[in-house]
Parts: sequence; structure tokens; C-alpha cells
Amino acid sequence: MSGRLDSTFARLRQNKEKALIAYLMAGDPGLAETEQLVVALEQAGADIIELGVPFSDPIADGPVIQQAAERALKNGTSLRQILASVTSLRQRTQIPIILMLYYNSIHAMGCEGFCKAAKAAGVDGLIVPDMPPDEAGPLKAPADAAGLSLIFLLAPTSTTDRRKLVAKESHGFVYYVSLTGITGAKLSNATDIQQNIDKLRKVSASPVAVGFGVATPEDAARVSKMADGVIVGSAIVKQIAAHQQDPGMVGHVADFVRSLKAAMVPA
Repeated sequence: MSGRLDSTFARLRQNKEKALIAYLMAGDPGLAETEQLVVALEQAGADIIELGVPFSDPIADGPVIQQAAERALKNGTSLRQILASVTSLRQRTQIPIILMLYYNSIHAMGCEGFCKAAKAAGVDGLIVPDMPPDEAGPLKAPADAAGLSLIFLLAPTSTTDRRKLVAKESHGFVYYVSLTGITGAKLSNATDIQQNIDKLRKVSASPVAVGFGVATPEDAARVSKMADGVIVGSAIVKQIAAHQQDPGMVGHVADFVRSLKAAMVPA
């Protein structure tokens, strides 16, 4: 589906590396800083960027990301402005960019218009936490037509049938949620994660990336031994919040991301 996503995973596989997928809340603390962070995090070792679109009523997000969304909304950050930022970023970087957003934001623009605009801006994929694959009909055809990868979440409690459905409908990679709960919680039992990834691999050839609960270089090292990708969100957003008044904020966050990627180097 998506050239950038597929080629990134193929390159990493060839080099026996795993993908570091770094989450940023677009517009926190501002869109200019978000653009600076995307470029700096790529240089620090991030392989894929996940840009959160701020929303007033998020269901999957813990307090750290909710607060980042509130800060971004206070700054007046809108979906159209975020797409304009991606357009601007494409003059400087070809790193895969995924938008994580709630369906209301898409619905307000119209599925077809949104998908065309997202692809034209340079977006590679979409994660819509409140739209499971069996309800994604309104978005699926426009996303396919635009060439956007739809990436679905798979919970640890999923049945065999559910795993098969998510594996079949996800493009780019499957987003495996390491725990039942919200973002920012602690990483759960590694044995359970391994067993669930093994079950998923039996029904899918797509890369598997693990998110929710990866907060430290040690967590990233553990997860990278099991999965094709490691998604880090709340821990990065916390770094941004802690240093947002500091002129060296981008450098601090880049250093943290560099430590995550360094921990993921194959033994």
C-alpha cells in the first residue's frame, strides 16, 4: 500500500533492525516545534513518526497525551493546519508519517476529501482508535483509493477470529496494544506479549509493532526482541512537557529518542 512504510520495514528487516515509531502530539507546544521535532527525531534514530491530532474527548489516551491534546487545542491546532505542516515537512524529510486521529475529525472533513488531502500532504497511513476494522467501511474505500494505509489496533484479549480480521485489514503494520487500558500505563507481562505476537504471526505476514507501556530504553530493548516495531508515545510527550519552556527542548527530546533507538540495536 504505502511505499514509505513498506520500504522502511523492508530496509530495517534487511539490516536486522527494528522500527522505532515515535509519537508526537501535533501542535504541542506548537506546530513549528512539531516540525522541528520530526526532523530532529529522524536524525536521532526514529524510523516512523506518528502524529496525534488533538481531540477534546480521546478514548484511548492516558493523562499525559490528554494534557498534550489540551495544550495543542489551546494553541488553536486544527487538522487542516496539521496537514499543512506535513506538506511543509515533506520538503525536508521522507520519513513515513502516520496520523493518529479520532473519526469525528475525519467525518467533519468528509472521508473522501480528508483522504485525498492527507495523501496530497504526504501522509502515509492512518490509525483511528475509535474505528475498528468491522466498522471502517466509510473510510476504507477512500483510504484505499488515496493509497493511505489503514492501521488497526489489536488488543491482548482478542480472539482468533479478531486477530485474523485485524491482520487482514491492516496495511503497513499491525498495532498490537500491549495492555488493556490507556496509553502511559506500565508495560505488561513480556511472556503474554510474546505469546500474542506469535499467535498473530500465524495469521499475518505484516510487521507487528507494539505500543502502550514502552517508557524506557530497557522497555524498548525488551519489546524489540519480540516485535518488528516499538511505539513510544507518552514517554516522549512527557519529555516535551518537561522541557517546553527550555530553548533546548528539541535537543532534550532527540537525546531521549536516541537512547531508545540505541537500546534496540540487535545483540
